[in-house]
Amino acid sequence: MALSGWICVVTGASRGIGRGIALQLSEAGATVYITGRQEKTLKQTAAEVTERGGRCLPVVCDSSKEDDIKELFKRVQREQNGRLDMLVNNAYAGVQVIFDNMNKKFWEVDPEMWDTINNTGLRGHYFCSVYAARMMVAQGKGLIVFISSMGGMRYLFNVPYGVGKAACDRMAADMAVELKKKGVVSVSLWPGAVQTELVNQYISQEAPPGLDPKFKDVFSKGETTEFSGRCIVELAKDTSLMSMTGQVLMTCDLARRYGLTDVDGRSVVDYTSLKFVFSQVPYVSWLSVFTPSFIRVPRSMLSLGSGKF
Repeated sequence: MALSGWICVVTGASRGIGRGIALQLSEAGATVYITGRQEKTLKQTAAEVTERGGRCLPVVCDSSKEDDIKELFKRVQREQNGRLDMLVNNAYAGVQVIFDNMNKKFWEVDPEMWDTINNTGLRGHYFCSVYAARMMVAQGKGLIVFISSMGGMRYLFNVPYGVGKAACDRMAADMAVELKKKGVVSVSLWPGAVQTELVNQYISQEAPPGLDPKFKDVFSKGETTEFSGRCIVELAKDTSLMSMTGQVLMTCDLARRYGLTDVDGRSVVDYTSLKFVFSQVPYVSWLSVFTPSFIRVPRSMLSLGSGKF
């Protein structure tokens, strides 16, 4: 019960990664406010938290609507006497539209896809962070986590997706500059491939023409929805957390740092391992057989790979 007494908000927690994070935070003793647009699925998550002995408060909140966000944080302020220890910006409305438009170029898709992907998953994160930061700065401590992905560094899925994730990473970094002297930490978290409900449904179907066959393979070995939550619990406990503020943190790195396995006992895929990198490149994949798993690609090389100059 390492987070006993903590007050946390997890957006988009009715399913997927958000649900997994809520389960892990509550298992660690935190009181967790979970948000989503559908009361039915929120109550299902809350019931599962209760079954595990945790405390969860479901709040119907559309993260694309500022009034809903305002009411959420007013409620937390009122019920918890102004205390808020953690915000996890996870809400995302773009998964289905991404799957529906796989392999289409940006000019072939209705431009409103931008709003579907980034109103909730970017604009909503900013609004939530503003209201959360006001409470955290007042108490002199807090943790804000943005759920992002490698799509913030390299092309993945489509243009709006990558732009949104890159913006989340930058938001975490820039907020960290302004929050550091106030005792509040801001980080971006990159899970690996995650076996969410929608992803599992998608990879169980026949692959659409042109889809990289590695997609199914990568996600079939992906992390459970609860592993990101396990990582966030360890981050919250880390006494050196402030030294990481503003950074992009990968779940595979945190697994190594804290000695974590997934909730089902599996080791998570290390996406920075040279063995994994070789396995993804057709002409050199044979080298992965002979490459030790402990050799990793330097972070500087990852950054150079996304360089703009």
